[in-house]
Amino acid sequence: MNEQIEVMISEQQVDERICELANRISKDYEGKELHLIIILKGSVFFACELAKRITVPVTMDFMSVSSYGDGMVSAGHITVKKELDEDIEGKDVLIVEDIVDSGNTLFHLKNLLEGRSPASLKIVTLLDKPDRRVKEIATDYCGFEIEDKFVVGYGLDYAQKYRNLPYIGVIEG
Repeated sequence: MNEQIEVMISEQQVDERICELANRISKDYEGKELHLIIILKGSVFFACELAKRITVPVTMDFMSVSSYGDGMVSAGHITVKKELDEDIEGKDVLIVEDIVDSGNTLFHLKNLLEGRSPASLKIVTLLDKPDRRVKEIATDYCGFEIEDKFVVGYGLDYAQKYRNLPYIGVIEG
């Protein structure tokens, strides 16, 4: 681990923003039950902290998906590596994502899930990198919009390392 990591968004800033998002989501879903679909692996840290602060009843499920193609460009499809355990038909669903950059995977995932007839389907992301957007995908709730830098921490990794950092950092050197 020779990488130097510079703090981009502090632990306190992340915590405060998650509280703000949870308050907004709780108001938007008042009187309803919310079903979170947590995208593995990176979203787990964010999803747990968010769910603890949402005041409406919450259920959770997990998916693992990836775009496939030549590794550089999405082929326009996703591969589901871990499928949902429960049906989402008629449920108010919130996809929980750690970061949205190109938008390819999330665009196709949203289309896939819309075909399963949820009552509603929205997206929350901790981080958004709009400069990297290839597919236009709108998020309903966004923690932080960031510039195009490689970030780690709070679930985001570099070669499976640094997910456990309590802040968002940029790898230097």
